[in-house]
Amino acid sequence: MSELRVEALDAAYGHSQVLFGVAFEVERGETLALMGRNGAGKSTTFKAIAGLLPPRAGRVLVRGQDVAGRKPYRIARAGIGFVPEDRQVFPEHTVEENLEIAEREGIGGRDWNRARAFEMFPMLAPLRSRYAGRLSGGEQQMLTIARCLMGNPAVLLLDEPSEGLAPLIVQEIGRLIRSLRELGTTIVLAEQNSRFCLSVATRVAVIDKGSIVWAGTAEDFRAQPELQARYLQV
Repeated sequence: MSELRVEALDAAYGHSQVLFGVAFEVERGETLALMGRNGAGKSTTFKAIAGLLPPRAGRVLVRGQDVAGRKPYRIARAGIGFVPEDRQVFPEHTVEENLEIAEREGIGGRDWNRARAFEMFPMLAPLRSRYAGRLSGGEQQMLTIARCLMGNPAVLLLDEPSEGLAPLIVQEIGRLIRSLRELGTTIVLAEQNSRFCLSVATRVAVIDKGSIVWAGTAEDFRAQPELQARYLQV
C-alpha cells in the first residue's frame, strides 16, 4: 500500500481551474520531486492535498484512507505534514516552544521528539531559547521542517524548501532530506531548482499547466535533457 496516492485531483480558485486530473503515488521511504515551472501547479497540488484548497474532484489516499476535502487539521492527524513555502514560524515563541507546540503522536507512533529534533538539526540546538522571529531564513526553514516532523507524519510535503536560501544552507537542506530518506521518511517536495531536486529525489513527477505530463525515476529524468528543457526551462 502506498503511503500517499493522489487520484484524478481537480482544484480551482473560484472559476479558474488550476489542477486537471493530477495523479501520482509515493511508497514508504521514497522522495518524490514534483517539478515544473513557476505557476505549473506545484503549490496548488500541495494545498489541495493538505486541505487548504478543497479539491473539486479526486481522491487523496494516506495509507489507503481517503482524506480529500477534509479540514486541514484532520488531514494533518491522518498523516500529512506540510511545510509551506513561507515557513510560518511562530515568531514570538522560542525555537523550543515552536517544537513543543507541534509535538504529538502521529499515526505511525512517536518517533520524533525535541531531543531527536535537536540531534537531527544541530543548527537549532544552540538557538533553542531564541525567538523564532529573530532567526535567519535558513534557520527558520530548518525550524519549520523540524516542527512538522514533531507531529510524526506519514508523509512530509516540502514546498520550495530551497527557495531564497544561501547555497550552503541549500546544501544542508539537501543533506537533511537524504538523511530523512535513509530513516524511512516519505517525502514529496515541490521545486523549480532541478539540480537540487535531482540530488535528493528517488522519483520525479513533472507537472505542466496543472497536469502530470511525465513520471519516472530521477535517474531516467536526469538522462533526458530534452524533457528538462521542455518542461523546466523558462
